[in-house]
Amino acid sequence: MNQIIVSDPADPRIAAFRDIRERDLTGREGLFIAEGEVVVRVLTSHASRCRVRALLLAEKRAQGLADVIAGLSSQTPVYIASQAVLDRIAGFPLHRGILALGEKPEVLTLDASIRDPQRKDVFVVAAGIGNHDNMGGLFRNAAAFGARAVLLDQTCCDPFYRKAIRVSAGAVLRTPFATGDSALTVVETLEAAGVEVLALTPSATTRLADYRRNGPVAVVLGSEGPGLPPEVIGRCTAVGIPMAGGFDSLNVATTSAVALHHLTTPVLSGG
Repeated sequence: MNQIIVSDPADPRIAAFRDIRERDLTGREGLFIAEGEVVVRVLTSHASRCRVRALLLAEKRAQGLADVIAGLSSQTPVYIASQAVLDRIAGFPLHRGILALGEKPEVLTLDASIRDPQRKDVFVVAAGIGNHDNMGGLFRNAAAFGARAVLLDQTCCDPFYRKAIRVSAGAVLRTPFATGDSALTVVETLEAAGVEVLALTPSATTRLADYRRNGPVAVVLGSEGPGLPPEVIGRCTAVGIPMAGGFDSLNVATTSAVALHHLTTPVLSGG
């Protein structure tokens, strides 16, 4: 049996779960915390690119995750605690009552992420996205519309931040992505591989609705304030989503959903 009862919040065996919010800020050296049933089920599924190290559950949630627990290696500990002890371990009221410690996947290079693009492939490129809610939304939309990979520039926030994983409904754990290059380098590498690159910008004269793809395509999305750098826009095909008077842009996660729906609908419907 791999289930272990924990009655002391100071138990050294659950040190990795302690004071979650503070550890979110300082990092976990290749590990991350996943929260909630939906996310933990993704983490422990065959689709996950990550490895689960341990579970920490409120005793009232253990029965509902019996199938997940049964599927774990006998070497993976499952810690069970009362709700009161769990809250003290986490450092705040953890109403979901479900935590997992995961190991980040091997980092993909940009070249590996886009190698041999196929006609149906769509890539999401994020530049300067620092909000974890938006990052989670981007990954969730990328997974929902079947994007091949998410390519983050070096100024983006960490998608393995607990809130980003939660907002993504676990998509961060299963979606291939690369990070660490400049947005311009990402665009140039995509173009060299034969991928057409679109830049979503309010300054575009071409409407997204009028664009028709002819092969693999990537869409570049920037932060809602400064938007994309001019040199990035200048290297891409600029497209926009017309707004009613008084507005010039949508939330970046919403924009990604609109763009991905448009770019993938002909492929998903067999067109």
